[in-house]
Amino acid sequence: MGLILLEALLALVVLVVIVWWTMFAGRSKGELSARPDDADQDKP
Repeated sequence: MGLILLEALLALVVLVVIVWWTMFAGRSKGELSARPDDADQDKP
């Protein structure tokens, strides 16, 4: 039973690491903030 819980915990850790890596890979400061002049381009 303990081995199954350990394996499930390891799978959860791997999942969290993959999500974290894909969210913040390639960006030095996390998510980019939207510039104010970009928001008005869709309006006629």
